[in-house]
Amino acid sequence: MIETIKVRVKDKLINVPKGTTLKDLSREYKDDFRFPIILAKVDGHIKELSYKIKDKDEIEFLDLTSKEGNRSHVKGLIFVLLTAVKELYGSKYDLRIEHSLDKGIYIESNFVLNDSRLSQIKNKMIEIINEDRPISKLNVDRLEAIEYFNLIGDKSKEGIIKYNTSTYITLYRLGKSYNYFYSKMPISTGVLKDFDINLLSQNGIILRFPTIYINDHIKEYTPRPNMFKVFADCRKWSKLMHIENSTDLNDIVSKGKIDELIRITETKQSDELLRVAEEINANKKIKIILIAGPSSSGKTTTSRKICMYLRSFGLNPSAISMDDYFVEKNENPIGEDGKPDFECLEAVDLKLFDQQVAQLLNGEKVKVPTFNFILGTKEYKKTIELKENDILVIEGIHALDDRILTNIPRENKYKMYISALTELNIDNHNRISTTDNRLLRRIIRDSKTRGHSIEATLESWASVRNGEEKHIFPYQGEGDYTFNTALIYEIGVLKTYVEPLLYSVEPTSPYYEEAKRLLDFLKLFLPIPADAIPQDSLLREFIGGSCFSE
Repeated sequence: MIETIKVRVKDKLINVPKGTTLKDLSREYKDDFRFPIILAKVDGHIKELSYKIKDKDEIEFLDLTSKEGNRSHVKGLIFVLLTAVKELYGSKYDLRIEHSLDKGIYIESNFVLNDSRLSQIKNKMIEIINEDRPISKLNVDRLEAIEYFNLIGDKSKEGIIKYNTSTYITLYRLGKSYNYFYSKMPISTGVLKDFDINLLSQNGIILRFPTIYINDHIKEYTPRPNMFKVFADCRKWSKLMHIENSTDLNDIVSKGKIDELIRITETKQSDELLRVAEEINANKKIKIILIAGPSSSGKTTTSRKICMYLRSFGLNPSAISMDDYFVEKNENPIGEDGKPDFECLEAVDLKLFDQQVAQLLNGEKVKVPTFNFILGTKEYKKTIELKENDILVIEGIHALDDRILTNIPRENKYKMYISALTELNIDNHNRISTTDNRLLRRIIRDSKTRGHSIEATLESWASVRNGEEKHIFPYQGEGDYTFNTALIYEIGVLKTYVEPLLYSVEPTSPYYEEAKRLLDFLKLFLPIPADAIPQDSLLREFIGGSCFSE
């Protein structure tokens, strides 16, 4: 007789044969999902489908409509793409996974691309997917892994493993290709049918796929020249500094040269803002500077530094934050999930905001609010006044929304879009998510200044991200200037502040898997002390010690 065990799926207890894998069981539930099942949560923990079910497991299957499943889907597609290129053209042909771009990922090749080659690559990917090839998980000796990546000339992966102290390293195999990915993977290629690729240049393509923010379909590519230029400029500078991957940064840290890199990076970022201030000063029609960007992009410090540079030209700017105009805690709108929606425009007291901006432009003295995030209420402690030729600097996630300040002519406004557009990669095949960079910043800031636990921050992050997709990213092309607030060294600094908070999340917490994922990511970086970071650094807004703090 076959021994059976009891497990719970969709709140129902069922009997399954002992030794059953998640893949075996998932076949019974595939019709319940729009897309193929990719991963599962077992007792709240993410597992690949090769996992063998144990007695009394509680199982939740995931497809690409979940953030975990979507992440695995994208990683799997990248592995298929890399394998297709190797099988078509040989081991010397390679791709570098660069950055997100319009709900896709921009990728550069070390060989010339054209429509014919793109068609060959896409067809090869489809072939690999239709064959449902296994993606095998292997635990290999760390030194053997270093030797392997050295042999094939992949210095970036060799470097990652060099700075990993574990005895064994997890690699994935697809056909004859071995690769390192620091996240969970699909166990076969057959679940990866949903994708498309576009040719952007003779060395650039964009890999597109369904995302959880656009009703799980593949968005048609829309050119974003401003964003693309910022990323391109960042890549050019990082190549100039010889820092393209985490290994390059770790090498600098290990050689004791990080202080010099910090000074160079900070000078470059400050000089860029100074040039923006010069442009604004040269245009006498500008009365208001509007600075917008997603959460934890550094809007506060950017606005304060712009004010400082404008003063150096003899101007007298005043800064206000739209965050200080939140409605009272008991008046906050409720989102579709039944929870307070802090990201929508209706969470801002627009009537008071528009009224006070109009008063300031009329030369009146105005007592402006400061929002107490711990108490959830406005406090009135600061009075500001604009003289005839002064400039008002306004920062907030909605500052570029065309529904605010509609009675002020466009020529009187200068709009800046800012975000932490991370130019550093983990290696050539693993990029650093700009979203993760901002999340680390927010965890630290929320803990230090807003009285939030890490679990409260992780809980609210989904709402924050949804709000960004709805209320911020649609306006990112409206800016007169796009400013990158990421600092090439910052992950190593954030690591020292955020790791203790991440370790505080218990395995029983619903946010444990997310905390563990971030910890696994941070293990790829050596810690960097904050001693050499200047007080006017944008990073000080999050780690503390900023000269702009009130």
